[in-house]
Amino acid sequence: MTTNTRTNWLMLTCFGMILFLCIGERHSFGLYLRPMTMDLGWDRATFSFAIALQNLVWGVSQPFTGMLADRYGAKRIFIAGGLCYALGLYGMSQASTGLGLASSAGLLIGIAQSCTGFGIVYGAVGKIVSPEQRGMALGVVGAFGSLGQFALLPSNQALIGHLGWAHALLIGSAACLLMVVLAFGTAAPAGKKAESGGQSIGQALRQAFRHKGFLLLTLGFFACGFQLAFIATHLPAYLADQGLPPAVGVTALAIVALANILGTYLCGYFGEKFSRKYLLAGIYGIRGVALAAFVLLPVTPLTTYLFAAVMGLIWLGTVPLSNGVVGQIFGYRYISMLYGFVFLSHQLGSFLGVWLGGVLFDMTGNYQAVWAIAIGLSAVAAIISLPIDDRAVQVSPAHA
Repeated sequence: MTTNTRTNWLMLTCFGMILFLCIGERHSFGLYLRPMTMDLGWDRATFSFAIALQNLVWGVSQPFTGMLADRYGAKRIFIAGGLCYALGLYGMSQASTGLGLASSAGLLIGIAQSCTGFGIVYGAVGKIVSPEQRGMALGVVGAFGSLGQFALLPSNQALIGHLGWAHALLIGSAACLLMVVLAFGTAAPAGKKAESGGQSIGQALRQAFRHKGFLLLTLGFFACGFQLAFIATHLPAYLADQGLPPAVGVTALAIVALANILGTYLCGYFGEKFSRKYLLAGIYGIRGVALAAFVLLPVTPLTTYLFAAVMGLIWLGTVPLSNGVVGQIFGYRYISMLYGFVFLSHQLGSFLGVWLGGVLFDMTGNYQAVWAIAIGLSAVAAIISLPIDDRAVQVSPAHA
């Protein structure tokens, strides 16, 4: 193994561990819904709005943090994100009002996730590895995020059970400070920075938003955000409402995370072998079938675990594939910024998935309407993914 290869693997590990903490903590927020609302006397819409705001802030800020990462490097963005994550979890532990929860869990953690999530990490990784290794590298790094979901979910549940939700959040706050340390291992070596090709940021944006394939990809990603955020936040409560013990919800989300370790890697790998847009269409189609079967069949531990396994295999697979489509069309000079706009659509969907889950539950006493919306969105996303034109475009120079 050459020194350069060892350096790249060390960087990939640092990138992966940042995702491990970012996505692992995010995946655990659904565990706090019932204990926090019950202890503080809130309705579910109050908690749901804060987490929905988190997703919205993440999405709205992602193009801007991506732009800064493309211009100044990802390391500074990771440092800022780690600090915001730690402050956000601390503030969440001290929240006594809906406004306090929205400010901490919503605003601060939303900004933190835009700094330490897939948009920045995948953009940086895409710039330091060769095109031949890019699919594998994205899959490996994404698998770290899935591993974080699997590891931190039961850890958070155990901490909540033994120490209470407030102390569990304080421990999470301290853990997120590790992102600041990890950031220093992510600086790209000399000569790895992507060439601009003479294209300005404004020209890159205009070219992207005139590209029908980019717009279709962006619209399809809305469905992904709606589905995953709704399930991650409301599935434990939904299962408890059906009379299942809390352990079933925790186990289901853990199965999602475990299956996603393999699924994310495979999606990144197969994205280099087959058409990414067809893989995306297939994933959305499979999700729709899995969601419909879960809602129509009796809710038991067995059906829940089967649903979790299927969803887990395709849970985050859309992320390396969507990021890869953007890079395939436009190159990697402005990948973090351009993917940030695609991800904004994802987070708008996430906002509505989480928020509508709480609002419609409070209005109707069940989640059936939200499940139906999630199923319908799968069909739409699968259909509009098929005509995406994923051929590389000629870079438009700044003076054009």
